[in-house]
Amino acid sequence: MSGGPIAVGLSTASVYPEKVESAFRYAAELGYDGVELMVWAESATQDVAEIAGMSMRYDVPVLSVHAPCLLISQRVWGNDPAAKLARAVNAAEDLDADTVVVHPPFRWQRRYADQFTDLVASLEDDTEVAVAVENMFPIRLDGFFGRFETSAERLRRRGGDPGPALSAFSPSIDPTDVGFAHYTLDLSHTATAGMDALALMDRMGDGLCHLHLTDGLGASVDEHLLPGRGAQPCAEVLRRLSRGFSGHVILEIGTGSAKNSDERRAMLGEALAFARGHLAGG
Repeated sequence: MSGGPIAVGLSTASVYPEKVESAFRYAAELGYDGVELMVWAESATQDVAEIAGMSMRYDVPVLSVHAPCLLISQRVWGNDPAAKLARAVNAAEDLDADTVVVHPPFRWQRRYADQFTDLVASLEDDTEVAVAVENMFPIRLDGFFGRFETSAERLRRRGGDPGPALSAFSPSIDPTDVGFAHYTLDLSHTATAGMDALALMDRMGDGLCHLHLTDGLGASVDEHLLPGRGAQPCAEVLRRLSRGFSGHVILEIGTGSAKNSDERRAMLGEALAFARGHLAGG
């Protein structure tokens, strides 16, 4: 990909509660460069042949695969997280995608956590797929209360303090604490974690090969707002990437508030325009 325009893709999770095929359709209609396949409970996301068929039918490539490591996908592709990560890499190879996104292990996945660093390195040694470890966020106690408040209301109630935090990830929410060859930077996660996104970007350095372009207001829950609607430095991150980045920019946003497909299409179009506009203005 280096030497040309930065590819801007759409996470299939961004069309939820619509099905995965809708992501391919929206991507084709709006002019995205491809999609990131989120492997989760929807059966079609777990079927590489079915996804390959959608990719051909809509002429939309799969740029990356998000391994099934969410809490809601703990039983997808079995119970062994190491085997699931290896299967995600195989899926990426079969789909001609060059990146797999993976979260750090949960603390209770002790055996997986102990082998995670070596496993990632081994998978990358055996394939040309980059395994890009993603920054995460702590669980904030405030997130269990006031779930029906808006982000702004929640922050005002606490005076801007998101509340005590507990990390569910081993060894931490910041993959640069360990050190990996490749990273995914997620700007909703930096918001929820209260992390300085630009400082994290600097720590990732040349290892940053994948961006989840999204936004947040610093609420106690992961927001995945449209870029520009939160408080993260989305525009500055894109301007920096415009100067030599050779990875993917993936819109991973929440559109569950859309009342219909037209509203969802407008949200996805706005996000794409934001990305392309700031990548061009670097």
